[in-house]
Amino acid sequence: MKKEIITKLKKTFEDYANEKEGIEFWFARDLQRLLDYDEWRNFCQVIEKAKVSCKNSGHRIEDHFVGANKKVKLGSEAERKVEDIMLTRYACYLIAQNGDPRKEQIAFAQSYFAVQTRKQEIIEERIALSERLQARKKLIDSETELSKLIYERGVDDAGFARIRSKGDEALFGGFTTLEMKNKLKIPKERPLADFLPTITITAKNLATEITNFNVKQENLSGESKITSEHTKNNSKVRGLLIDSGIKPEELSAEKDIKKLQKKIKKEENI
Repeated sequence: MKKEIITKLKKTFEDYANEKEGIEFWFARDLQRLLDYDEWRNFCQVIEKAKVSCKNSGHRIEDHFVGANKKVKLGSEAERKVEDIMLTRYACYLIAQNGDPRKEQIAFAQSYFAVQTRKQEIIEERIALSERLQARKKLIDSETELSKLIYERGVDDAGFARIRSKGDEALFGGFTTLEMKNKLKIPKERPLADFLPTITITAKNLATEITNFNVKQENLSGESKITSEHTKNNSKVRGLLIDSGIKPEELSAEKDIKKLQKKIKKEENI
């Protein structure tokens, strides 16, 4: 495919992109013309194949193919409604994959939407990692504050470790910190939270923040009282998760957060 044709097609596809509530989409009738399909009914057959591919890939069809009506002008300046579909970038990619490969426009679209979809996936992955990193930092801060608070109230480092482990035991339905590390195949010397999903890190932080507040508010002292407080708070937070159908001890481990941080720094320095 000649370079000038590629440049023209790329600009044309981008010009037809729409946006609603921060989500980029294309109208199916626009894509029909862009992919060189003369008849809507023939193009609908390709869309149906794309929907099957979407479902087989584990995605919800309604998240990527949304019915819509458009008004088109007739020769007499009158208007009538026509059936249309709002398509996400992923839906466009699937349509291109199921289209007629002999068409030059289809060949281009397959490459174009594959690249664009991957770009979006990378952005979403980076956002999810950023949220996880922020949650981890908050937990470090709240646990550091708890460590200082209890030290002032007669609890040493070993006591702090026991208090935190009892909190984990309450949060993870009876599994201690060490047992969770074994369950998730985490090295014993590494912090459990470096491998937890964002929801669990956030839950641990909430329980710790409540403990910090109540230790100060009620002037709690001694390992026994503070352990009881921290266990109670983790149990309550676990209850919130269970009510939402989330069992933290059954969630899979995430990638090592330290390795992901190094990867980001390396990418930023390239």
